[in-house]
Amino acid sequence: MAFEKVRPRKVTAIAAEQIVEAIQRGDYPLGSKLPSEFELAEQMGVSRPSIREALSALQAMSIIESRPGSGNYVVRAPSTHDETHTVHMIESETGCLEVMEARRALEPPVAAMIAEAGLEGNLSELKETVEIMRDHAARDDFDAYFDADKSFHVALAEATGNPLVSAALAPLIRTMDQRVYREFTRHYYLKNVEDLQQVVDLHAEIVEAIEASDGETAEAKMVEHWTRMKEIWEA
Repeated sequence: MAFEKVRPRKVTAIAAEQIVEAIQRGDYPLGSKLPSEFELAEQMGVSRPSIREALSALQAMSIIESRPGSGNYVVRAPSTHDETHTVHMIESETGCLEVMEARRALEPPVAAMIAEAGLEGNLSELKETVEIMRDHAARDDFDAYFDADKSFHVALAEATGNPLVSAALAPLIRTMDQRVYREFTRHYYLKNVEDLQQVVDLHAEIVEAIEASDGETAEAKMVEHWTRMKEIWEA
């Protein structure tokens, strides 16, 4: 066969590919600082969220390093394999925006459902998980915090007592294992102790609303969680 099928590509993948190629050409040698997100977005003619996702992929590959208040720096010279792997990772994972939109659509009514129906079977587990999250947040241990956060959302789905709801939410919760999404969360949404603690407080307020059988508040707090994340994505 002389030809291959033409497939659409994610803008994020193309942006990441261009940054890798610029590093490989020597435009940005080891230890140098990349242009700002705004500059990269302007030069490539794409949105800043697309650049953030591309940078998150490069952070996941340990090609660049984000330094709070300073910018992104090249910490490793990427090989051709790195370029291919980075693009494949972006193309194979669900986009960060799609994850946020889907979870914002589905998780708030689930929180309301648990509160209003008095489905509190997992309430003790939810409370315990929030305290574990709080402990990890205080120590600025992102990886341990993120794992506990995932456990919280799994327990929340199971608290419905409805296997269909749990099955519907399972693939959404599994997106927390995606490398690009995880790095975006680490470097933008939960970038310091204060951010971690604020999000823990939101989770605690969701549990409090469930315990009080206040479905409206439980839903509103879950909406706030995902709305804040999307606002940071779009900033």
